Amino acid sequence: MPKIHSTQPNYLRVSCHFINLHADIEVIEYSQHRGRGRPRKDSQPTLIYHIQAEIVPKETAITIATEQAGRFILATNVLDADKLSNEDVLPEYKAQESTERGFRFLKDPLFFTSTVFLNSRKRVAALAMVMGLCLLVDSLGHRALRQCLKRGSQTIQNQLGKPTATPTLRWVFQCFMSIHLLTLASLKHISNLSEQRCWILQFFGAPCRKYYLLS
Repeated sequence: MPKIHSTQPNYLRVSCHFINLHADIEVIEYSQHRGRGRPRKDSQPTLIYHIQAEIVPKETAITIATEQAGRFILATNVLDADKLSNEDVLPEYKAQESTERGFRFLKDPLFFTSTVFLNSRKRVAALAMVMGLCLLVDSLGHRALRQCLKRGSQTIQNQLGKPTATPTLRWVFQCFMSIHLLTLASLKHISNLSEQRCWILQFFGAPCRKYYLLS
């Protein structure tokens, strides 16, 4: 005998709706084999039942839930309206996302920050200062690259090989791995400098290109 598997519809757990018992309620039955791929010959299907019914919203409950979920309080210690108006509080609050994303970038395992052990408060403060400067350089480079791409209406390839005008600087750093400076007969050469990498370098300005011996 096949196994019977019943599913509880999601709308039964929603407090803002109810089932219209006066309308037609239909129980739909179909069989399905568990697991991936082609089922075995001796495999027994599982019967699954879905309930099709009319869902009616509870207007009062929805109104109350909307009023409760539609408000939250933002507080600030900047009381001078000339420096920070009430209208600017929300945009400034939402802008924190980019800052938090930057610190998440510093906590990435690739930086091995968590493996550094310091037993002095001064050294901990010094490491925090260095990491803060790294975040500043990353943010400035990130901003400069995207602004240059936007001004020229240009793009570079992302991780999937598709053009993008909003790349991350971390991806750009990964693109420049395995580049080496070679000195042969007193002449300097840059190895593995592909066309794609040269294309990216033009958006960083002359001071950056000179490190790759480009004019």
